[in-house]
Amino acid sequence: MSTRSSLLTRVEGGTAWVTLNRPEQRNALDIPTLKALHALLDELNDAPEVRVLVLGAVGKSFCAGADLAEWAAAEARGELESYGWTETAHALMARLHGFDKPSIAAINGSAVGAGMDLALCCDFRIAAQSARFKAGYTSMAYAPDAGASWHLPRLIGSEQAKRLLFLDELWGAERALAVGLVGEVCADEQLPQVVDALAARLAVGPTFAFAQTKRLMREGAQRSLGAQLEAELAAGLLCGRSADGAEALRAAMEKRVPLFIGR
Repeated sequence: MSTRSSLLTRVEGGTAWVTLNRPEQRNALDIPTLKALHALLDELNDAPEVRVLVLGAVGKSFCAGADLAEWAAAEARGELESYGWTETAHALMARLHGFDKPSIAAINGSAVGAGMDLALCCDFRIAAQSARFKAGYTSMAYAPDAGASWHLPRLIGSEQAKRLLFLDELWGAERALAVGLVGEVCADEQLPQVVDALAARLAVGPTFAFAQTKRLMREGAQRSLGAQLEAELAAGLLCGRSADGAEALRAAMEKRVPLFIGR
């Protein structure tokens, strides 16, 4: 395991485990952490040995959102609107949402504000029973600033999104599961094993096809059906030319399980 400022990283069995490591600050996101995570995602996206990303956290909180101590210091300097937290956070959220490989948020404890938004950018969200979700914006007389207003209506529908955002309700893991905010809930002590099992399944899959599928899903909402079908045709041609595409066809003819290499 390597250490990069406030992050812990290890790659094992095709899975990159990235862990927020600021437990004393409830893993709040200051600018150095945002930048370090962004740079790390760039590296992992280009690393052929990485086929799945897992984002987790040390301590009792997944992520408390923005580092309010850093915000307060910027306000004291008269720089709250210009010191760059929002722009840096936006770049990170876009990078994580656009990550080519499958991503999993392993959510322990509270995910608040931008911490919740960080989880929303992942493809899969698995929550420990202790997980709690809170937007945290309107209680501070603030509007969402890290993607919640885009992700939540798409994931849980407009009315549930408004309940979470307008009323700033604190949702437990079971409520989050019921509305579709997370895909699975497990006992706290089982979270590493449950996440590892999903990551292992994804890590042996056709990574290139996953990337094409993610891109189609991200961009499809902006297209007509006809345009999306054209995009699917183009993606299908690329997948068919991939090493995994050729292996899938061979395996089908030989009536065996394919052995994908991720390319």
